[in-house]
Amino acid sequence: MEGVYLTWMISALALGVLLLPVYAPPWSRLTLSGFVDFIRRYWVHVLLLLMIYNAKDFLDQVDRILMANTNLDMTAWIYAIEGDLVLRVQETFEARWLSSALTHFYVAGFMFICYVSVFYVAYFDDRWMADRIVLSIAWVYILAVPFYLFFNVRVTGDVIPGMETIAYDLTPEIADWFRRIDPFTNGMPSLHIGIPFVVWLCLLRYDEDRRWTRYRHTVLLYTVVTAFTIVYLGIHWISDIVGGLLIAAGAVAMTERSVGFVWRIGDERTMNARLASLLTQPNVALRALAAPAVGLLRRFRQPGARESRLGLGVVLFLVLLVVTYDLTHQALPAGGIEAPEGAAAADGWVATMDNRSGVHVVVLNDLAFPDVVLDVAQPTMGEGDLVALDGGHLAMANASAIHVVRTDAPQDIAMETVIEARPSVLTLADGPDGPVVLAVVNGTLQGWTMEGAEAALPAPAEGVIALVAEGAELAWSTAEQPMDVKMARLGTSGALTVPMNASASPEQEAEMEGWGLPADVENGSIIDLELSQTHLVAVVNVSTVDRLVIYDRALGSMHLIGDGKYSSADPALGVGVLAFTGWDHLNPTNPETKYLDGEIHLHDLTTNLTEVLTADTRDQWSPTVLEDHIIYLERSASDETSVRIYSREVVLQPYSNTVLQVGLMAMLALTFLYVVQIQQEARGHRSEEE
Repeated sequence: MEGVYLTWMISALALGVLLLPVYAPPWSRLTLSGFVDFIRRYWVHVLLLLMIYNAKDFLDQVDRILMANTNLDMTAWIYAIEGDLVLRVQETFEARWLSSALTHFYVAGFMFICYVSVFYVAYFDDRWMADRIVLSIAWVYILAVPFYLFFNVRVTGDVIPGMETIAYDLTPEIADWFRRIDPFTNGMPSLHIGIPFVVWLCLLRYDEDRRWTRYRHTVLLYTVVTAFTIVYLGIHWISDIVGGLLIAAGAVAMTERSVGFVWRIGDERTMNARLASLLTQPNVALRALAAPAVGLLRRFRQPGARESRLGLGVVLFLVLLVVTYDLTHQALPAGGIEAPEGAAAADGWVATMDNRSGVHVVVLNDLAFPDVVLDVAQPTMGEGDLVALDGGHLAMANASAIHVVRTDAPQDIAMETVIEARPSVLTLADGPDGPVVLAVVNGTLQGWTMEGAEAALPAPAEGVIALVAEGAELAWSTAEQPMDVKMARLGTSGALTVPMNASASPEQEAEMEGWGLPADVENGSIIDLELSQTHLVAVVNVSTVDRLVIYDRALGSMHLIGDGKYSSADPALGVGVLAFTGWDHLNPTNPETKYLDGEIHLHDLTTNLTEVLTADTRDQWSPTVLEDHIIYLERSASDETSVRIYSREVVLQPYSNTVLQVGLMAMLALTFLYVVQIQQEARGHRSEEE
């Protein structure tokens, strides 16, 4: 993945150096020392540019979590306005050579404009222009942040039927790189338009002696070609381009207001002197630094419209900051659990196998009161023992017995039966006469009613590897037919066979062979199952990777979830959604630490789009989807495990509600004051003119 990125970066920088004589001002000189000297003279500018780049990565991570938590998706509105306009552009011009050329232009060209524009004006010591271009680029990013977080627009290739995301799918390596760095929801506004256009506007507005005329024409041409490129490649909407133009114009306006203040502080020519003064004369330097702050405070003793406007912006920023933090931290730990080793959840309940200093105890939490732990009557439990849960019953199995309690009376044993060995799978199902406990003991499927009698099974099952139950329906796989799923219903006889196909795309299979880890699809084995009324999901081990295959029971179609090169596990189906654990980008031949932890993914079964619920450095696994919650296990950096309860409904914590209420009252007062002050100041200006 890094190889293609470095190729684009080196190509962009090399092209910038080669074109240096073409865009050099007529009176300038080119020297080798200039390449080092411009960094010394403009290191704050370079640092600010790098900070912007890194901030974009952080914001993308926040955006992924916000999208999974809130589904703030405005794409439907954009699609309703534009329809298939961009699709017609792609269909008219599509050609293999054009797709390849524009994909490389899309990335390398953007790097060229972002970095070379600053490099040129800094190398030739045009500080007037460098100050304004760098600050304008920063303002483009700042103004785009609210849109990226709260006005998500997906790429066109993910939304419009028949539209291809050409750039993202050109090669597997390029696809991996884009999937790693792009959440595919930051369409509005387009920074691929906003950045070059703001550079062009700065050159148009501030190049008073026209030394940059030739480069200005190049930037305009680049902007026009980029507008066609991002539409053709299936990435942006026409509205995104309009948004990019408008946000660039807004950025230049903000630069005009703030350029004096920012570079009065950040000018490299005076900063070195201030640092030297701070070290040699700290008292004098501190007084000099405090003077602007004191002056600012004096202004607020008698605030005008400008100060009220600033206060309004600060309050709004703080409110959005608190709410954004709350929305990205919707998962809370279940109370009363010390060291969970496994969890089961169903219909408002969570049962956890808790290791309390070597003593294994099953604890029950009511999701209406997640901090309260209910005592459970249970056998002696140990490592590897199992729990299963439905809305009304909790089943627990050790090496010799299965115990069942009711969730509304967990201290009383409702059923107990002796077994030969510890089950490999334990689950609960709805039999024709009531709940049934199902277990795989020594590879054999067995069942018991709540009276402890053997339950009638629809078909014999030996050598069972995986088993799942949903209501009265069962699905299982066996060692004899490892790529087939048997499906049946309690109270009936016979079973339906569904063959599973875990093949990935030819490009993905070829890349795995290039790693020296080819997938053995023909000899694969189903190791886990998940079932709902509409879908069947199987985890298939193909020797070097575990793949997630989803089968649509109504349509009879199946496909892989995620990238076939990377492992997935722990599928959990809910209404319209599939949750699973994924290890995206974890190349087994060159594993990077930041990709070793599992992340919880949410796959929308209607749109076939996947969001990352936990985009962080902690390890998460074993999700369960309930009507209003998603339950999963999480391991912290200190290696402590907890049960996390994520609310599918957006619920703000009390502190967020308090901040919103206080902020709303403060904004009301400041807005009224600001409007009044504007009128008073306008009347004063008119009186002075008269």
